[in-house]
Amino acid sequence: MVQAMRNIAVAITWLDPEATADLSLPDYETELAAGMDISAALGEPLTLGPGDIALIPSGLAVAIPAGFEIQVRPRSGLAVKHGVTVVNAPGTIDADYRGEVKVGLINLGKASFTINRGDRIAQLVLAPVARACWQQVGSLDATKRGSGGFGHTGVNQEDTAGK
Repeated sequence: MVQAMRNIAVAITWLDPEATADLSLPDYETELAAGMDISAALGEPLTLGPGDIALIPSGLAVAIPAGFEIQVRPRSGLAVKHGVTVVNAPGTIDADYRGEVKVGLINLGKASFTINRGDRIAQLVLAPVARACWQQVGSLDATKRGSGGFGHTGVNQEDTAGK
């Protein structure tokens, strides 16, 4: 049984409607998808060589409701098959940003990859935001893990022996 999902209205606009008439708004590709695919609004193909980073325009601007963010995440197919991913994954679009949505991509693969106009380059996930309210204290509660980090739990017992 599919649980009812809450729909949140997010205002969206094409920055140049005539120049982007051939592009689609971000959309969910399947009924239960968490992310909406967003397309490249490039004027001409862009080739990312291995190690190259580029900021890809979408032609869109959004007005996200207060209390939410949009996370810009990689598309798994691009990342796994070609090594092309979002450079600052996940990127965040804040509720008070009104500029063009752009996607920073990096080619971590071994071959060049060409992005064409209309290619689905990333996915957008609307997410609620909780803001921290710092509470300064003299000490923190103890835990079994303590200050162990950066590989402390290891891959297997041999990795953590004697540490």
